[in-house]
Amino acid sequence: MDTQVLIDEAIESLQSQIDDTAIIACSGGIDSTVAAVLAHNAVGSMLRCVYVDTGLMREGESEEVESMFSELGIDLRVVDASQSFFRSLSGVVDPEEKRKEIGEQFIRVFEEEQRICEAKYLVQGTIAPDWIESGGGERDVIKSHHNVGGLPEDVDLDIVEPLREFYKDEVRAMARHLGIQSSERQPFPGPGLAVRVLGEVTPDRVASCREACHIVEKRIREAASDGRCDLPWQYFAALLPVRSVGVHGDVRVHGETVVVRAVTSLDGMSARYSDLPQDLLAEISTEITNSLKGQVNRVVYDITHKPPGTIEWE
Repeated sequence: MDTQVLIDEAIESLQSQIDDTAIIACSGGIDSTVAAVLAHNAVGSMLRCVYVDTGLMREGESEEVESMFSELGIDLRVVDASQSFFRSLSGVVDPEEKRKEIGEQFIRVFEEEQRICEAKYLVQGTIAPDWIESGGGERDVIKSHHNVGGLPEDVDLDIVEPLREFYKDEVRAMARHLGIQSSERQPFPGPGLAVRVLGEVTPDRVASCREACHIVEKRIREAASDGRCDLPWQYFAALLPVRSVGVHGDVRVHGETVVVRAVTSLDGMSARYSDLPQDLLAEISTEITNSLKGQVNRVVYDITHKPPGTIEWE
């Protein structure tokens, strides 16, 4: 179907569903941004866009999001909730519990924002893979998503999901059509770096993961730009709670392990690992261990397809 037709139908659907103030969480990712632009086009000033700084974002993420929404001409309220997110995640190591806690915190933040603007509706950027992986009907749960299975039962907002039936490639096509800068931006999980920090989520471990992700993204983008490799669909680093013996100078140290993940895919439902050049992987490993000296002393590369493995580790 023509992309403009899909956009027009989504806007008409939003207009029929929303008759009062609506609020949306804008992470800066493609899904929530497209949902925000569609809703803004549909109901204008009835939409309140909120960016929640969870403390779990990528390097420079908050600044990029503010700049992007400014260029789109959409007002964005920024809420720093990082301390409450870290408190809620303290001692939590189970992936599903992390997602549930993050879902709870998002809703609590939005309940406060709702009281401020008296919103009746919550617009979400849920796409088809989100609810498919979260389980529904006779489907097994692969993993819950914070905007699907992580919602508390007592949420006092009507949920509106304009992208629920679309896949990632369709959403990207809509983003390009709408002139959104993030149309080719690689996917980033809703719970942020919390699901790339395996084990307990602490500010220090998140900082290590953020730096490793930044290095992976920078090195792979540069290599693709120089023609050394194709640009993967998604590429990042995760921090594993696996400590091993390493050497810095003449001193034996115990450090954590970083895993590098890069995949090619169309819509995220299936994926194949990217066959990155060995010299590029060596450069990534060297920079990560030098930058995180004393914290990380081992870097590995994930060569698992989806299925059997999901793209993210949690």
